Amino acid sequence: MADEILQWHDGFHAALQIELQGESAHLRFCSEYELYKKSLRIDTVVIKESDAKPIQKNIGKIFRKHNLIEYKSPDDYLSIDDFYKVYGYACLYQSNTEKVHGISMEDITITFVCSHFPRKMLKLLKKERGIGVVRKGKGIYQLTNDPISMQIIVNTQLSPKENVWLCSLKRDLAMDINTKRLLREYKGHRESNLYQAAMDLIMRANQKTMEEAGNMVCDAIKEIFADEWKKQELKFQEKEVQFQEKELRLQEKESQINEKESQINEKESQINEKESQINEKESQMQKKEIQLKRLENRMETLIQLLINNNLLDDLKKISMDKTYREQMYQRYGL
Repeated sequence: MADEILQWHDGFHAALQIELQGESAHLRFCSEYELYKKSLRIDTVVIKESDAKPIQKNIGKIFRKHNLIEYKSPDDYLSIDDFYKVYGYACLYQSNTEKVHGISMEDITITFVCSHFPRKMLKLLKKERGIGVVRKGKGIYQLTNDPISMQIIVNTQLSPKENVWLCSLKRDLAMDINTKRLLREYKGHRESNLYQAAMDLIMRANQKTMEEAGNMVCDAIKEIFADEWKKQELKFQEKEVQFQEKELRLQEKESQINEKESQINEKESQINEKESQINEKESQMQKKEIQLKRLENRMETLIQLLINNNLLDDLKKISMDKTYREQMYQRYGL
């Protein structure tokens, strides 16, 4: 099966919350946190709501009030450019407040999470800025000699016993006791959106391995996800039915629109025909009016001529005899 684009950051955000859920009463997680009005975003910001109790979880012991976390997927590497980018984000985060010095740099930490130990980056940091590194535990490295507290978490080196979810964010997940424990833990929280998001990514990232493994772990995975796959299939079928119904409704509406359009065209044709008839009648009326005007003018002129010539008998005769009246018109050239 061809590799598909995986949304590693969503799964990481979920796995991180799972790892720190024992401290969740004191933490607030912000995914794709918008640092600035422009498109500058840090992967995750964890805001510690209370300073009363320090974080006990190994990956969060460094945490203070504001904790910026940058995650690199298994296919990516943490470079010196990534370091300076996130360091700049921390400065922007500190400055993006309503009042001056609303956040102290002492209250900000930076955590880099990656799958490969960034040896080249650390060598450059040592050379350029004198920043050192101290191993604090399995997969956890603290940077020294900088005003900002920083750590690097290599999730592939973390203790599976303590950080099974972050450890499992990789493509080469082994079918071992740790994976069994991951599955058992998921089974107990399968209704949780966080666990679903993290497990969905882990499954899709290791689909080929899961399919090829012919052991009880693979069977357990299939059993766990059987309901989910059925639910997804039912959802797809429901959506297909809804789509067909929607398409049918659209066809009915289209038919109604066509019918209305036909009726409108027919009415428009009738209106045009009536308008044409009215125009024709108006034209005929205008012609009649012109003819009447002409007749009135001829009659008035003839009457005036007869009066002027003192032909009163002829005047009386033209009012009664139409033929004689026409003769008189011709005589006077009217």
